[in-house]
Amino acid sequence: MQLKIRNLEKYYGQFQALSDVDLDVGDDEFVCLLGPSGCGKTTLLRIIAGLEPFNSGTLELAGKDLSTVSAQHRGFGIVFQSYSLFQHMTVAENIGYGLRIRKTAAAEKAAKVQKLMALVHLQAFAERYPYQLSGGQQQRVAIARALAVDPALLLLDEPLSALDARVRNDLRLEIRDVQRRLRIPTIMVTHDQEEALVMADKIVCMNAGRIEQIGSPKEIYSHPRTKFVADFVGISNFLTPAMAARVVPQLNSQAPDAQHLLALRPEDIAVRMTETAQARVTETSFLGNVTRLTLDLGDTTLLADSHHSEGLKIGDAVTVSVPPDAGVWVRA
Repeated sequence: MQLKIRNLEKYYGQFQALSDVDLDVGDDEFVCLLGPSGCGKTTLLRIIAGLEPFNSGTLELAGKDLSTVSAQHRGFGIVFQSYSLFQHMTVAENIGYGLRIRKTAAAEKAAKVQKLMALVHLQAFAERYPYQLSGGQQQRVAIARALAVDPALLLLDEPLSALDARVRNDLRLEIRDVQRRLRIPTIMVTHDQEEALVMADKIVCMNAGRIEQIGSPKEIYSHPRTKFVADFVGISNFLTPAMAARVVPQLNSQAPDAQHLLALRPEDIAVRMTETAQARVTETSFLGNVTRLTLDLGDTTLLADSHHSEGLKIGDAVTVSVPPDAGVWVRA
């Protein structure tokens, strides 16, 4: 196991920022720390990097205790949201900075810089300065610089959040491709659920300083354990056991107890027009591939996805059907 964290806790005065954090990161895993602002994900990343101390617990890399190892001696590559490039240095000089500090031989440094520029598609920009680059190009330089020193672990702190949507989509695939080819264990902080689902081998969903759930993207999306996870990763409808029995009369499973809710994804709900209203459409939202409907069932509302060909509009009377195996019971 590359990185092992056990029972880690962090306080700022009386405020507990992290509570009982357990996490393993494998030799070539891409792990996303996912959660809303203030949930503790960046604090955890900074502790792993050695930029923040922690109050209790253990932090080990390949069996070595990191609690007494300074940030500069951990051998990690770190990429921040703000790029943090040296404005007076060219692309090639920025990428080779860590190698220069380590007094790497000139020929070896030049060869490695050339290899990394090719890896991040910047061969034609070697002599340009950061101010002459786009945001996406600057972030590629920052990533290449972090990779130049052969890091034992790559840490990414919301590296794509400052970029526009199209560049962000392209760069997330490039980062994932580079990580897979180099097989460097990577931890990335993000609040973007789509980013985590696309990039991660493993998602660590965090809330209020605690880990709510750890799993693959498919596990997190299809089998959330708590209401928070089901609501943060994707969109869910939440039904009490009594409401679930009415909306899904053929439901295959039962609630473990009254503290659980049935989480139903909008795509699990089929809607069709009818003369007798079980529900009425009160709102429609065009989402490209589907139209999301808000349905009024009298004592509750549901979100459901409809194909555009069905032509449903506000005020239409509809019936709702849900497969008996749809949904998952989550802790409220």
